Amino acid sequence: MMSKKSLSDWEKLAERELKASPATLVHEHGDGLAAKPLYTAEDLSGVAHLDSLPGFAPFTRGPRATMYAGRPWTIRQYAGFSTAEESNAFFHKGLAGGVKGLSVAFDLATHRGYDSDHPRVAGDVGKAGVAIDSVEDMKILFAGIPLQEMSVSMTMNGAVIPILASFIVAGEEQGVKAEQLSGTIQNDILKEFMVRNTYIYPPQASMRIVSDIIAFTAKEMPKFNSISISGYHMQEAGATLVQELAFTLADGREYVRAALARGLDVDEFAPRLSFFFAIGMNFFAEAAKLRAARLLWHRIMSEFKPKKAESLMLRTHCQTSGVSLQEQDPYNNIVRTAYEALAAALGGTQSLHTNSFDEAIALPTEFSARIARNTQLILQHETGITDVIDPLAGSYYVESLTQQLADKAWALIEEIEAQGGMTKAVESGLPKRRIEEAATLKQAMVDKGETVIVGVNKYRLEQEEKLATREVDNAAVRAAQIQRLEDTKRRRDGAAVKETLAALKAAARSAEGNVLAAALPAVRARATLGEISDALREVFGDHAASPQVVHDVYGQAYDKDPEYQQIRARVAALSVSAKGKPRVLVAKLGQDGHDRGAKVIASAFGDIGFEVVAGPLFQTPQEAAALAIAEKVHVVGVSSLAAGHKTLLPQLVEALRAAGASHIHVVCGGVVPRQDYEFLQERGVAAVFGPGTHVLEAAGSVLDLIEGRRRNS
Repeated sequence: MMSKKSLSDWEKLAERELKASPATLVHEHGDGLAAKPLYTAEDLSGVAHLDSLPGFAPFTRGPRATMYAGRPWTIRQYAGFSTAEESNAFFHKGLAGGVKGLSVAFDLATHRGYDSDHPRVAGDVGKAGVAIDSVEDMKILFAGIPLQEMSVSMTMNGAVIPILASFIVAGEEQGVKAEQLSGTIQNDILKEFMVRNTYIYPPQASMRIVSDIIAFTAKEMPKFNSISISGYHMQEAGATLVQELAFTLADGREYVRAALARGLDVDEFAPRLSFFFAIGMNFFAEAAKLRAARLLWHRIMSEFKPKKAESLMLRTHCQTSGVSLQEQDPYNNIVRTAYEALAAALGGTQSLHTNSFDEAIALPTEFSARIARNTQLILQHETGITDVIDPLAGSYYVESLTQQLADKAWALIEEIEAQGGMTKAVESGLPKRRIEEAATLKQAMVDKGETVIVGVNKYRLEQEEKLATREVDNAAVRAAQIQRLEDTKRRRDGAAVKETLAALKAAARSAEGNVLAAALPAVRARATLGEISDALREVFGDHAASPQVVHDVYGQAYDKDPEYQQIRARVAALSVSAKGKPRVLVAKLGQDGHDRGAKVIASAFGDIGFEVVAGPLFQTPQEAAALAIAEKVHVVGVSSLAAGHKTLLPQLVEALRAAGASHIHVVCGGVVPRQDYEFLQERGVAAVFGPGTHVLEAAGSVLDLIEGRRRNS
């Protein structure tokens, strides 16, 4: 143990070297964690888990005794390239290249329970994932892939019933029984109400679906994980690491309670619960987060008195951060992903997906996907990190950080408990509001340069190389999907479809029925995803969130900044001369529920002095145009993250023009490839703000548009 005198000597020496007291160098991360310049054995005095071993409670050092020394983590590749045929080809290439598990990304129409021929999803089909309209698509997706041997992870929450039922039936028709299927269905609906927003039904009905799936899989699918409790999308939406950890584990506790309320024994289902965390650029904190997660989950599960040790273990999949990927100087993203993958491995993940470097711009190409896959292969085979179990154990810093994360997260978990649990907290809006405040503060720190992003707000290239990207022909994909839908409906027994859908509705109405079990006959009869989702909508209803915007977060962070004050003065002057504040509608078009960018812009613009109208999620271009006209806005700002901009934005411009409202400017921000800027501008979009755009720069450009319109009118 270091003596008080030697520590004091170090402080004096450090002060001479640094010309400042070491105490003033404590770094406050944007995620609410403090890091000192020096850690010693003194920092371990309050750490309770130091004597633990891998495979033993509280599992801080890993859920398995041998961890990677016995078997490395599973390398997964997340894919969904518009059509089932393309995605199937990608899966086969990945398996040949060393991938050991498959992860499926679905398009937004599928997530939201719409068939590809639905008029609301014209711009979403095949974008950001694979379109699945019936079991026929699912069979093509897994053609030639032995489902009795391959672990399959499916990121699905809203339309989870038809998707999981289609997977089971696709296995049946491949000759694989349900009990032979292995993998994971995300099935984490509470997170959807907080951040991701690909929900369909209200919270209570959605929790019923979650518990039905847990009950069915516990009895019929012993090798399948019934739920993947996801913090990933929370961090992507702007949550701090403490919030991600606390809200994810609180979600897990709520799902356990829901399953117990169905009469299940905790040991029937708890060993098949899994987790899913994001891994960002706060390297040591991300590794410590996974260690703290296992510690806290053991504490939570001990409340339910399971008899099996497996019921107390947290097992997790991880994915490198999507939000840390940058459009500018995108090859830097290869380096970011490698560091994040290393953090996940040092934290003890059970499986890992590494993002491709071009995903901030478009769907990954085969070239970028191969680099992402090889990042993991190099980690496993060339670095030596699989030789030693939990190599960070005993580090003064990492052990102290693990305890700090655990303590802060537990305090937040207790706050959720005081609200009556996570379902009640979600209904009150508390977690969503906290995450949006954190996201807005993070954006302010990036804009001010206090958080450095290489190639974005520092060390930026004067000239960017053009990057070859993958583009999906949305119209062609949708036409092909509609054709297959029509063929399926023509060949099926219509009476059997009606009968099975009626039985599904009866099961949904009954407290005794299991909706997953009831959906299987409907899928076998070739009922479509949209028909099954609509049958459940008829019973459960639709959930519609009311958009809320946080205030005084961005403004407080920027309070005395000269550029911020200058923009505020311009807005104030315009408000006086125009006899009213400049009005902006922040809109989300199509079925994309990622609203971090939209909420940050709405919050920041409000603090700057604009009158902001926060549009609801899932609008059609025509609905957004009608709202813009009714609210008498000067500008519609569309946040686009799901590659539907080339379809939806021209439709919005045309809808405004057709209504005689061409005076309303349309601007766009988000994930838009540079080569699409000219396309959009030729079709009437006034400005495009790509990833990494400074909020104040965007505000100045919007003001220029409004002032220019006034001068010319």
